[in-house]
Amino acid sequence: MIGKTISHYKILEKLGEGGMGVVYKAEDIKLKRMVALKLLPAHISESSEEKARFLHEAQAAAALDHPNICTIYEIEEVNAQIFIAMAYVDGQSLKQKLESGPLRLEEALEIAIQIAEGLKEAYDKGIVHRDIKSANIMVTDKGQAKIMDFGVAKITGGMQDAKAGTTMGTVAYMSPEQASGEEVNHRTDIWSLGVVLYQMITGQLPFQGAYEQAIVYSILNEEPVPIKHLPAEVSSRLNKILRKALAKNLNSRYQNAAEILGNLRKLKKELESIRERSSERKPQPSIAVLPFTNLSADPDQEYFCDGMAEEIINALTHIESLRVVARTSSFAFKGKSEDIREIGRKLNVETLLEGSVRKVGNRLRVTAQLVNAADGYHLWSEKYDRDIEHIFAIQDEISLAIVDKLKVKLLKEEKARLVKRFTDNQEAYNLYLKGRWFWNKRTEEGLKKGAEYFEQAIERDPLYALAYAGTADCYVVLGHYGWVHPKEAYPRARAAAERALEIDDTLAEAHASMGWIRTFYDWDWAAAENEFRRALDLNPNYATGHEWYAVHLGNIGRFDEAFGELKRALELDPLSLIINAVEAHAYTWLRQYDKTIDKCRKTLEMDPNFLLAHLFQAWAYAAKGMWEEAIISAQRAVTLSGESPFALWTLGTAYAMSGQENQALKTLDRLDELSKQRYVSPYCKAMIYLGLGDMNQAFEYLEKAYLEHESFLATINTLPFFNSVRSDPRFKALLKKMGLEK
Repeated sequence: MIGKTISHYKILEKLGEGGMGVVYKAEDIKLKRMVALKLLPAHISESSEEKARFLHEAQAAAALDHPNICTIYEIEEVNAQIFIAMAYVDGQSLKQKLESGPLRLEEALEIAIQIAEGLKEAYDKGIVHRDIKSANIMVTDKGQAKIMDFGVAKITGGMQDAKAGTTMGTVAYMSPEQASGEEVNHRTDIWSLGVVLYQMITGQLPFQGAYEQAIVYSILNEEPVPIKHLPAEVSSRLNKILRKALAKNLNSRYQNAAEILGNLRKLKKELESIRERSSERKPQPSIAVLPFTNLSADPDQEYFCDGMAEEIINALTHIESLRVVARTSSFAFKGKSEDIREIGRKLNVETLLEGSVRKVGNRLRVTAQLVNAADGYHLWSEKYDRDIEHIFAIQDEISLAIVDKLKVKLLKEEKARLVKRFTDNQEAYNLYLKGRWFWNKRTEEGLKKGAEYFEQAIERDPLYALAYAGTADCYVVLGHYGWVHPKEAYPRARAAAERALEIDDTLAEAHASMGWIRTFYDWDWAAAENEFRRALDLNPNYATGHEWYAVHLGNIGRFDEAFGELKRALELDPLSLIINAVEAHAYTWLRQYDKTIDKCRKTLEMDPNFLLAHLFQAWAYAAKGMWEEAIISAQRAVTLSGESPFALWTLGTAYAMSGQENQALKTLDRLDELSKQRYVSPYCKAMIYLGLGDMNQAFEYLEKAYLEHESFLATINTLPFFNSVRSDPRFKALLKKMGLEK
């Protein structure tokens, strides 16, 4: 057809094709303008009844004149070919726009409002579109939305479809009455608008299936997953709109376009108000404490210098009105000669503290400088020449000087926490610093070594609450990743955390560890909630506390709150690999696998060898059925982890789900071999059997994992690997035993 002329329209290029015809870009030779020419299918021309119905209703649609409706110029028939000439819209379809991912909420609402305004105009003229979908919405470069294809609309109360039960439209966007072949009215378009709005915000369709009948079943019987990745107030209002637009009962749905239009406008106005309030807030004072440079002759004093900076960070985090960047992000610049202004920009802080330590025998020389990140000028500097027993006093003086120079107002209890000392025993303090130095490596070896140093610190000072908290931190991570049997690791973690809190109930780290234990070992969700809230009340700047609380919230399906906690964690620790990776994984809860893959990729740009990012990426690839990519990511994780069972089950499951049964069975054999040398959780085997489709074996090992209180069972309600067994009574029984389902 390209290059041919129909009537006075010269066809230039093909724009698209669908069930109701082919659309071309054409030039109107008479009026010298671009148009979209839609050639209707032959069956409309061949049936006189179909032809009469179409012409009658298309003529009515041509009378619509609204900025959000594509104008129909004319309907003609040339050589038995019926075509519609419409205004040519220079832009892209909403479907094309969504190929790069979900839209910002503000943009999605603006487009939805424009669609609703166009539909209101149509309804006022008695016309039902019947095929509202992302492919039929054009968006110009200026953001104007136009509804296309009103040429196949239906007049309310007009001529009926030629065949009883005939359905028109696109299955994924059809209302229940439309999918059932029943008579439709304007409320079917409201349903389709709800589908489009959901798709714009999540990047996913609310009703899905591998084939049309499965989609129809979902439309008729299932409810879409609520949107939870937005702030709670916004998510609540948005989900209310979507529930009403997607109500299966016609009488429960919005009754007219004006009603949903009013709700959408109200939500948009509230969102703008929230944004304005946020922008009007005075920026919170912020600081990053960089690792102190070791000027001592002994390189082994590195732990002491790092520990001193970390102690100052920990003291400052107790000041609620001061945003303190966490250790992980601050220490990312250790050993690098990066410009101070660039560091400030990357960490998004106003001020930086840098310093150095020279230790000779029992004498210390500590220098500290508070720097304005914007221009690099010093705001304050001081030098301390003291005996080593005065190290705590030096830390207190530096912390108080920072507060004074930043004009931060201290509450009485905040000042007490700022200068609080947990031990006067210098030897215990040194051992504690070594423990934290190894803990921060987050490797199996580092965590075990860290626990040893914490326990040595406790021997020197049995009332050293921080050392008990450090011990708890080590064992919760060792137990979580299966490096130590959970029935050994978690009781040791609990005993240490409880002892820490007996000594000092205001220790946020110990409460957070108890929260983790309650979540991943006890499956006591209410108790975990109390512990995490207590931890963050005591220390609002505790990034790890926000991250762990987010994981807890994700496990129990409170996704919007979880994303809020992750956002706060990233504000406090923007360069943390673990927090960035956990945020990436959180998008799998929403089934937004492309976002998980993209964010894992960005995390790996920070550190190509970060194990968890490879694992989370492998899970997302597997969920998308991208088996080659999933296997490559999992193999990388196996190599980096030294064949950890955690990484091996990911690889084995990817093999199993991709149909490579022999490779999956070999992975099971490898886990058997490893179990002779170390602890291998039955959960690992359960996952591979799940991938192989051997449900009896899978549930046998899941039951063993339950008896061993395997950590990762806490995530089963969110991991996509369990999609195939969610309706299995054994799965429901497991959820019930764990308190994840009533």
